[in-house]
Amino acid sequence: MVSGSALSAAAKQAEQLRKDGNIYFKKDRFGAAIDAYTEAITLCPNVPVYWTNRALCHRRRNDWLKVEEDCRRAIQLDYSSVKALDLGRGANPKGYMVDEIWQELAKAKYMLWEHASSKRSWELQSLKEACEAALREKHFLDDSQPEGFLVEAGISHMKQLEVLRQVFRKAGEADIPGEFQVPDYLCCKITLDIFRDPVITPSGVTYERAVILDHLQKVGKFDPITREPLDHSQLVPNLAMKEAVQAYLDKHGWAYKLD
Repeated sequence: MVSGSALSAAAKQAEQLRKDGNIYFKKDRFGAAIDAYTEAITLCPNVPVYWTNRALCHRRRNDWLKVEEDCRRAIQLDYSSVKALDLGRGANPKGYMVDEIWQELAKAKYMLWEHASSKRSWELQSLKEACEAALREKHFLDDSQPEGFLVEAGISHMKQLEVLRQVFRKAGEADIPGEFQVPDYLCCKITLDIFRDPVITPSGVTYERAVILDHLQKVGKFDPITREPLDHSQLVPNLAMKEAVQAYLDKHGWAYKLD
């Protein structure tokens, strides 16, 4: 059995190796950086950043198979590791690797949302039932009032119950899968799917990167909507759209589920 002090020593050594690897990386000594990150992984294999750092080195060497392997491992360790997904983008941005890494990340994100959603739904239902019971108790106590008051109290009781149900219905909307469609502005105009890697053209139109690259290669070098001449070098990541998509997904986790 490994002692706590031994684990602590290994963690400190691994962290120093990560720092060494970072120094090598900045000097473009990618082989030395890979060796340092590999030693860190050997000491502490469950730290995602060691895997993503090594993947970045492999990316600089155009070794995409190893990039994929390290990115997959990082995502297995940390489902929120969007960095691993971004590292998967390389010489062939529309290749299977990026799409498969996205699907794995999206599936993991959906599972996390589903678990949290089930818990929230149970808690909301329990709270709703407790509130309804409290209203019924109040209405029961009101039965001791004069007859004219009872009629008015009964109407008030029904209105309170309806308002209560509306409040809880509204509170649970974000946890209803597919209840609402993803807003059009968050979707690619060609595929109609929610953006994963949005890029914007000089014409101001945003597309999914892989889709517009495929269009430029197979159809022609022009914007499919504006028909303006377009080259792949003119595509710019739409960071504002990417942040908007992420904000929407954070609030509506059901949208991670792929068809």
